[in-house]
Amino acid sequence: MKKKIVAVMLATAMVFSLAACGGGKTDGSASGSDSKTEASAEEFNPDSAEDAMTIEELRDANGADVEVEAGLKLGVVEKSLSNEFWRTLQEGYEKAADNVASATGSDFDIDVEATTDESDETGQQTMAETLTSQGVNALMLSPISDSNLTAAVENAQDAGIPVVNVNDGLIASADYYVGPNAYQNGQLAAEWISNQLGDEGEVAIVIGMAKAFAARERTAGFKDWIEDNNSKLEVVAEQNADWDRQKAKELASTWIQQHPDLKAIFCNNDDMALGVVEAVKAENADILVVGVDGIGEAYDSIRDGGLDATVDSFPYYMAQVATEVTLRALAGQKIPSVVATPQALIDSTNVDKDAADIIGWTDASYVAK
Repeated sequence: MKKKIVAVMLATAMVFSLAACGGGKTDGSASGSDSKTEASAEEFNPDSAEDAMTIEELRDANGADVEVEAGLKLGVVEKSLSNEFWRTLQEGYEKAADNVASATGSDFDIDVEATTDESDETGQQTMAETLTSQGVNALMLSPISDSNLTAAVENAQDAGIPVVNVNDGLIASADYYVGPNAYQNGQLAAEWISNQLGDEGEVAIVIGMAKAFAARERTAGFKDWIEDNNSKLEVVAEQNADWDRQKAKELASTWIQQHPDLKAIFCNNDDMALGVVEAVKAENADILVVGVDGIGEAYDSIRDGGLDATVDSFPYYMAQVATEVTLRALAGQKIPSVVATPQALIDSTNVDKDAADIIGWTDASYVAK
């Protein structure tokens, strides 16, 4: 599926990913492919990058204004738009394009490509290769797995095109990474569940796709929080559902029968969590369900008493941060290897608060070059 965008003329703790492994591009050029050695790229983990900054810190370091050349074209490859998270990310790119065009008075083009399903790794590669051949000025990529876009990224960088990895699958060789701290996604969920259950009880984890960095880190963060805090929460079941709502529903139905004392289920994304909510309702079970992403359907479910909580990654604003980071890189600014985007635990106590207020959002300041 393709969407082309052409623009003319809480009472909960918010977490910014400030951790990481260094090796970012910091020489002021647009391409950071030479900023990591081959070994460091292979070991790169954005959740522990020592040079990570928030967008506010990046603005403070480089100045508020972002100079934008006329006629720039950015290419985006996302995952399936059947998932509301990726549709919301797309809307964020649209908003960013509108902001750039209105501020600079010039044409600005973002071409957003998305697969038809969550497993089309080859399709994503073809899309990235096509955008490169069309001569985009930069790529913003959200890969299905940690490896399916490796060759496409290498080809883009060989052509002098910088690559920004935006959330989810990890591209170790990308010039920059933009997204929330996935490990802290899981930490926030575990802490919330612990508080709700009095720090004891059986819990289960519905994991996303095994090949995806975000799935592994969210799961690790959840389990490590339990261990590090000597929690009495006990993980009695965990399994991949590959980001699929129906698979998650079926898993939950089985677990409810197998584990009658199950008290909570943590899901690596909201789509799977909503499937689990269906299973919990069907079984008339009293089980907390927590997701990750903060999609609108999850918010509605929280309001309706279905889903109990979500760790919102604010994809609408994530896309705007990614666009700003990309344009700052193209303008020759000094950019860290990781720009961390905000996240917050959303439940019935803050579900109706404005997202921009929760994260303290302000739009980027774009000026014509």
